[in-house]
Amino acid sequence: MSREILSQTGKGVSWLANLVIQESGEEINRCYQCQKCSAGCPTSFAMDILPHQIIRMLQFGLDERVLTSKTIWLCASCETCTTRCPNEIDLAKVMDALRQIAERSGVNLGEKDISLFNSAFLASIKKRGRVHELEMIRKYTLKRGHFLEKFKSGELIRDVRLGWEMFKRGKLRLLPQKMRGKSEVRGLFKRAKGEGR
Repeated sequence: MSREILSQTGKGVSWLANLVIQESGEEINRCYQCQKCSAGCPTSFAMDILPHQIIRMLQFGLDERVLTSKTIWLCASCETCTTRCPNEIDLAKVMDALRQIAERSGVNLGEKDISLFNSAFLASIKKRGRVHELEMIRKYTLKRGHFLEKFKSGELIRDVRLGWEMFKRGKLRLLPQKMRGKSEVRGLFKRAKGEGR
């Protein structure tokens, strides 16, 4: 756990809960555990902690457990939970804030591969203005590692076959498409980081 988080834990009120409220703009303390978010979540079957439990753990100050959970990475941001919440808490925004905080904090991420994929995806958009799939897959595979294991298990061969089928059908391009407006896209990234204000 990072020094920043360690310095904040054990102070009574959950440091993470306060930061989530600040970054997401959502008042999570309004949650009274009706469980509608979890009941409607299409990815809850794969989660280690259900969405309503994430909110409760934030309220109880179980910060490290929340930040290292798989749940925050498995959230599809479909906003089903948001539409079902009687207190109008946008749980998708809360999960997004938790992912960003987890990456900044240096904790062991519950789903490292999803974070790596997200980074490769955003890097491709930032560089080219849109996703170039081959470049993104290359970056993701190199960052992820496990290349030898994928080769031994046959997963790499399956991936190559799938890629070939996609290429034959025109779904995968060898070279990136030229796009106008790359500077505007880069400007969006700068604004999102607070650099372009």
